[in-house]
Amino acid sequence: MTVLAHPAGCRVLRYGDDPQQVVEVWPAVPGKPARGTAVLVHGGYWRTPWAADLMHSLVPAFTGRGWRVAVPEYRRIGSGGGWPATSDDVAAALAALDEDDGERGRGGPVVLVGHSAGGHLALVHARAADAVVALAPVTDLVRGYAEGIGNGAVAELMGGASPQADPAAYLAASPRQRPWPACPVLVVHGTDDARVPVEHSRDYVATARSDGAPVELVEPASLDHMALIDPAAPHWPAVHTWLATTLPTPP
Repeated sequence: MTVLAHPAGCRVLRYGDDPQQVVEVWPAVPGKPARGTAVLVHGGYWRTPWAADLMHSLVPAFTGRGWRVAVPEYRRIGSGGGWPATSDDVAAALAALDEDDGERGRGGPVVLVGHSAGGHLALVHARAADAVVALAPVTDLVRGYAEGIGNGAVAELMGGASPQADPAAYLAASPRQRPWPACPVLVVHGTDDARVPVEHSRDYVATARSDGAPVELVEPASLDHMALIDPAAPHWPAVHTWLATTLPTPP
């Protein structure tokens, strides 16, 4: 792992040789009680045009509440990504953050906050977290492939393979087909989302809860897909309250 300088007031950890394999890390605001690390995972249907800067506007709201914030970049479709490379990068980024914690004598809980395809990646890697906030996540790749969501984004992620052609890959890649997260999960999904169907989240949460998994769903009305990562949007106070209740500040 290499630590790079960054002009925007954060440190950058490099977890691989590809230029995309970096994690931006912001410290918590000085004087705030240490909460742990919030890892903000961006979306964009796993495609190259969408990058980590999508999550930058959320950083102050977390650092101002005592969170160290990490924003990982990863290889995406069109630039070396796809399944499993994209997921492997997120795992490597989380390992780099864990190593950085050990070297600096830090600790505390880890929350994964993922939006859209980043919500998919957060759910896939929930075992590395103490809590997950999934904002309009892609929860079901099998159904997403069949419905062609994101103009065929699932097929692109899976290298063109269908669920019938490569069932093992879909079993590993799809949150709906994987074991349920053991940590608490909050799913936030607008009822009028035009990019990721809210019905997918409803099915995921209902089935998970019927199996006893600690998964909750909040469905704001009139919440655009991209508004989910607007720090001024009305759902955020409830999200931060949920985090404060689920992962209280250590005494």
